[in-house]
Amino acid sequence: MKSIKAVAAIGLVLPMLAMAQDSTPRVDQRQSNQEARIQQGAASGRLTPKETASLERGQMHVQNMETKVKADGVVTRQERQRLHHAQAAQSDRIYRQKHDRQHDYNHNGRNDHRSRRG
Repeated sequence: MKSIKAVAAIGLVLPMLAMAQDSTPRVDQRQSNQEARIQQGAASGRLTPKETASLERGQMHVQNMETKVKADGVVTRQERQRLHHAQAAQSDRIYRQKHDRQHDYNHNGRNDHRSRRG
């Protein structure tokens, strides 16, 4: 009888845990998109290795925030807003770094500069 109750309890708890783990699909998709933007910038030379590493650390920070938020199995509205705010800030950082004048087009680890006319 106890084993039947245990199986029933597990049957009820597992779907709830699965939902809790997937309760932030928009956050997960945005993380994936931002990671792709960073990789594309690194591959094209628009991001230097130093910029890429910094942006990767920012992505890891947002991922750690998400992990902590999901730890109790419930993502509150306030926690979701904090995650979205952190992702928006990270998105702005990615944009600024990709569109500044620092490039590494030849992938040698040094900033490439436009030739000076004069």
